[in-house]
Amino acid sequence: MTTSKSALVTGGSRGIGLGIATRLSELGYALTVTARDAATLDAVAPTLKAAGAPEVVTVAADLADRAAADRIIDAHKSTYGSMDALVLNAGVGTAGSIADYPMRRFDKTLDVNFRAPFALLQGSMPLLRTAAENNPEGGAKVIALASMAGVYSEAGLAVYGATKAAMLSLIDTLNAEESGNGICGTSIAPGYVDTDMSDWTKDTIPAETMIRVADIVELASSILALSSRAVVPRIVVNRAGAGLGA
Repeated sequence: MTTSKSALVTGGSRGIGLGIATRLSELGYALTVTARDAATLDAVAPTLKAAGAPEVVTVAADLADRAAADRIIDAHKSTYGSMDALVLNAGVGTAGSIADYPMRRFDKTLDVNFRAPFALLQGSMPLLRTAAENNPEGGAKVIALASMAGVYSEAGLAVYGATKAAMLSLIDTLNAEESGNGICGTSIAPGYVDTDMSDWTKDTIPAETMIRVADIVELASSILALSSRAVVPRIVVNRAGAGLGA
């Protein structure tokens, strides 16, 4: 098993997840990176190693599959034995009114955006506790990518927003239960970020006005640098020039 710090990043093959995984690599973390597409992960792994990651484990998994969380955690545990950082980034975002939202899509959105992150967090607890015991000054960190939609309601995003609000609550509860043991969680809740997940609204909100992926990466990096005595439960990031919730 490696003696480097290690991190698990979900949805780490593109967008915010890849940005954070790259920064973790530059900081010397060994990584487990998940995404749905194995070929994309195979292409990303050498890039992360070139950025500085001493080892990169990839796990192709669809988080709508209820067996995925155990498989991902097992892969990380068997390679590293502990976990210094858990980045819960993967998610799906589909719009639809309450009156018309299909229940099949409802189930998948809850599975990917909340059930899977909860299962990953629960399964990672022993690994996070080991890391916190090994490094009491720095502790272990959990970073969850929530959304402004979980803080302020937006028409058409009832289900997506509800799952992100649930993530905010989950991280708050994690801190209540575990921050005294050295495991600290932070939710990052941004407005629209310039990724392909926001392509659906770029005809009305131009990409050049959206938050940059690099901004979210900087916030995540700063959280990782905090001591175990500092808890930042959530960070809300507005777009410049936009009102709250935009």
